[in-house]
Amino acid sequence: MRKKILIIGAGIFILLIGVSIGLGLGRNQSLPSVNPATTSLTSSLAKNETKDNNLVKVTRVIDGDTIEIEGGEKVRYIGIDTPETVDPRKPVQCFGVEASKKNKEMVEGKMVRLEKDITDRDKYNRLLRYVWLNDVFVNLELVKQGFAYSYSYPPDIKYQGEFLKAQQEAREAKRGLWSACPDAEKETTVPVIDSASNGSCLIKGNISTSGEKIYHLLGCGSYSKTQIDEKRGEKWFCSESEAQAAGWRKALNCP
Repeated sequence: MRKKILIIGAGIFILLIGVSIGLGLGRNQSLPSVNPATTSLTSSLAKNETKDNNLVKVTRVIDGDTIEIEGGEKVRYIGIDTPETVDPRKPVQCFGVEASKKNKEMVEGKMVRLEKDITDRDKYNRLLRYVWLNDVFVNLELVKQGFAYSYSYPPDIKYQGEFLKAQQEAREAKRGLWSACPDAEKETTVPVIDSASNGSCLIKGNISTSGEKIYHLLGCGSYSKTQIDEKRGEKWFCSESEAQAAGWRKALNCP
């Protein structure tokens, strides 16, 4: 009898050991091993995601419309122009220092998002970009507050309507340079548009309700709100001479 009890006890002991080993193996299998290759891939994807968002750090503000970003690239703001402060060929212009200070206050040392239009770089090899600080459109804000002029040059004209509207509002409200600089009106530059502008024929040939044919240039007071309906015979022109030859006259509210 004693021998039987010992045999039964030994069997139970062995069974318990087997169950313990089985549970241990199950736990090991449920915990996935960390693969160094997978970790590396995840890190790489995260870096690429950041890169795709075009977030960069502004390391230095050069003037009112130009910055330097991490890595040394210089970025020229598209669609605007601020009074000069660093051009060796020109004296410091009215409100240039204020525009530079405002740009510095807005973006220096901060992470911004860069948005490309059509042209990648200018003749000085600077990146041409729209600049966003979170939801703030920096280019537009500088025009809106009177620190910059609208200067849309084809083919990079994605936001030219917004810039022209903001400039008109700043001018009427006498903000910034529009009150500080006596020659501000003379400094407003309208880009020359001709048939060589990469096919960008941007002169609007409108027909008024009285049937008068009137064309509008970038910078004209009614340019942004003028809509062209080709079914009514309205047209887009590539040059003023083309518009005039077709029988259109220049709008009276053009500069």
